[in-house]
Amino acid sequence: MNVAESIKASLREVRDYPKPGIVFKDITPLLANPELMRAAVQLLADRYRAAKPDAIAACEARGFIFGSILAMELAVPFVPVRKAGKLPYKTLKQDYALEYGHATLEMHIDAVQPGWNVLVHDDVLATGGTAAATAKLIHFAGGHVAGFSFIINLSFLLGEEKLKHEFGIEPYSLVTF
Repeated sequence: MNVAESIKASLREVRDYPKPGIVFKDITPLLANPELMRAAVQLLADRYRAAKPDAIAACEARGFIFGSILAMELAVPFVPVRKAGKLPYKTLKQDYALEYGHATLEMHIDAVQPGWNVLVHDDVLATGGTAAATAKLIHFAGGHVAGFSFIINLSFLLGEEKLKHEFGIEPYSLVTF
């Protein structure tokens, strides 16, 4: 079994979470397998190593797990992108829609330097709202989006199409449903 198949087999589906009608793809069983986590991060790093991103921006909360490890693997800064009110310093804000509601993301105003090429990472690509909001924060700070990476792409929610259309960048995912 290859890495993508192993990741897919490790995931758990939780029905009606976080609200009725949603089938949540839970990555916590993947987190319990250090060898598979290492292989997943290595695939992501290998994909983006030649692009030499200046930083990895990852979305709260599960995106932090792989995003921070990926930043260490590529020896670049990690930029946390959080829900409103969670960061202690001055922030840039971006509202967005997600699969089951609306939210606001924030990033410290000095987290991305002008001209930086920043890889956006999250655990799941659903509607593309979180990744698009993160990309807008990077642009507001004067940076450029070097790419979008995900563990899981829920292609039936069309987030991949949204990101391609809005930013002209083909997202990369380890597994697709």
